[in-house]
Amino acid sequence: MMIPLVDLKAQYRSIKKDIDRALVDTLESGHFIHGKNVEAFEKEFASYVGAHYCIGLNSGTDALLIGIRALAYNPGDEIIIPANTFMATVSAIVENGLRPVFVDIQEDDYGIDVADLERKMSSRTRAVLIVHLFGQPEKIDEIQDVINEADHHIDMIEDACQAHGAYYKGKMVGTFGIFAAFSFYPNKNLGAYGDGGALVTNNSKIAGMVKLLHDHGQDARYRHVIIGLNSRLDEMQAAVLRVKLQHLNKWNAQRIEIAAYYTKLIGESIPYVRTLPTLPDRESVHNHFVVRVPDRDRLQQYLKRQEVQTRIPYPVALHLQRATMFLEYKEGDLPVTEACALDMLSLPMYPELTAEQCRYVVNAIAVFYENA
Repeated sequence: MMIPLVDLKAQYRSIKKDIDRALVDTLESGHFIHGKNVEAFEKEFASYVGAHYCIGLNSGTDALLIGIRALAYNPGDEIIIPANTFMATVSAIVENGLRPVFVDIQEDDYGIDVADLERKMSSRTRAVLIVHLFGQPEKIDEIQDVINEADHHIDMIEDACQAHGAYYKGKMVGTFGIFAAFSFYPNKNLGAYGDGGALVTNNSKIAGMVKLLHDHGQDARYRHVIIGLNSRLDEMQAAVLRVKLQHLNKWNAQRIEIAAYYTKLIGESIPYVRTLPTLPDRESVHNHFVVRVPDRDRLQQYLKRQEVQTRIPYPVALHLQRATMFLEYKEGDLPVTEACALDMLSLPMYPELTAEQCRYVVNAIAVFYENA
């Protein structure tokens, strides 16, 4: 039984008629940039998240980069981020002439270690960039309480690139911070058929600045009021996203059901494999289903032979990457993050995954440990 990590073909087949129509209509329109689909999707996604403004961009990375640029911090200012995430979060900070400050994570939710956050905050801290990792909302209130205790204003920024439709205390993530970044990379819960992203905010000043920045600084064609860049969501991707957005809640519900079934099966047969717990006031949408396992690398190779695709989320922690050597972190600085890099594994997760496939995956893991 071949089980992919993500099955985008299965998703396409389920909505093929509507997707094909949307793409053909876009092709026949002859409008591929600044068209009706982008405008409509921005309104629809803003409404879905519960935000006043949404600006379509070409990636989640650019949503972070341009959003941070719109905040106009001073060179050398610091933004605190967890080290257990993707490099794009660091890139967006460094590209703005700012300094990332890494904090460790907590083992119970893989989110920011609040005590470490308190230790790392300084007079140079301008923002805390929280990451709703793997689709799980961060502990927003606890982090906000720490921010509020600072002796100067500190912004909260949300990296929601893996968390489309996740809820914290009954409210969808994306409107807790000064702005939020979303990615529409194909494997996301809401994925395009190429690169895409969006920034959402309730702040009119930030929205206005991002609209200028993402289109060469223009407030009208060939009238450039600031130096900007090219980061536009195109019509084809917007057309795809408009179709998919209609199915997102259903797909998220299926992911939640699959995650619960995985957790049940693992708890019954291999309880020493650690799954992410269901936490009060937080509804994950399970962009990934991540477990922590003994002998991770050999297990991954065994599952590959059983035709089960897996992925190691972040095998080298950000603070130990060659690209971040200039920040002068060393091994042992962030012990929980480093431990997770050694034993985390992503199992297959997508809405079309069947109960039979889940049983096959978990049984294969159980057999590996029985024979180890």
